[in-house]
Amino acid sequence: MKKDKLFLLTSLLLMVTMTAFAQKEKKEIRAGNDRYEKGNYSDAETEYRKALEKNQSSYPGTYNLGGALYRQKKFDEAVQQYQQAIDKTTDPKEKASSYHNLGNSMVKAQKYAESIDAYKKALKLNPSDNDTRYNLAYAQAMLRKQQEQQQQDQQNQNQDQQNKDQKNQQNKDQQQKDQKNQDQKSQDQKNKEQQKDQQKKEAQQPKISKEDAERLLKALKNDEQNLQQKLSRKEGEKIRIEKDW
Repeated sequence: MKKDKLFLLTSLLLMVTMTAFAQKEKKEIRAGNDRYEKGNYSDAETEYRKALEKNQSSYPGTYNLGGALYRQKKFDEAVQQYQQAIDKTTDPKEKASSYHNLGNSMVKAQKYAESIDAYKKALKLNPSDNDTRYNLAYAQAMLRKQQEQQQQDQQNQNQDQQNKDQKNQQNKDQQQKDQKNQDQKSQDQKNKEQQKDQQKKEAQQPKISKEDAERLLKALKNDEQNLQQKLSRKEGEKIRIEKDW
């Protein structure tokens, strides 16, 4: 990504500060710029804030403070300063520069859709700015990549949930199977106990020997034969008629 426009506009901002803007914050802004150029961004931030305490409407103080915050990777705070800088100037080029750096801060914060909007506004004010055009293309590419990643993350999340649901169902099926097996074991145990009870009862009943069984069977057979003989004799008897004469 192209570097932010604080470097490109530093000399211009110093000149603007000495001419068009109020003079009372000039010393602090100059001190802030000096520290910024030396890479002392925290000290630069302090000086720019001092300038804004003297003149809250200072465009250069606000704009450069955004740059100092950006260099310290305080991107959300930088966004706020650039948004304020836009409202503190009517100059199209200054607004375009503020929108450009606002877009850069949004990119660093991975707010690509917002950065695209900022770059487009910058190009509308300054159509010849190739740096902004380059950054716009970069932000658009990063937005597509972000959306693809979000879509992939959503698919992974859905797949994880599906796997979780499937595992829960498998666990539920296994529990039902285990319960069924347990019930079957309980029933089998019950049947065995009943069978044992039946065998125990049968074992307690009096038993007869084979010889006694044969004698009993023979006796029953003889009783049946005797009964049949008696019936036959009764059927063969004749009725006697006494003479009454």
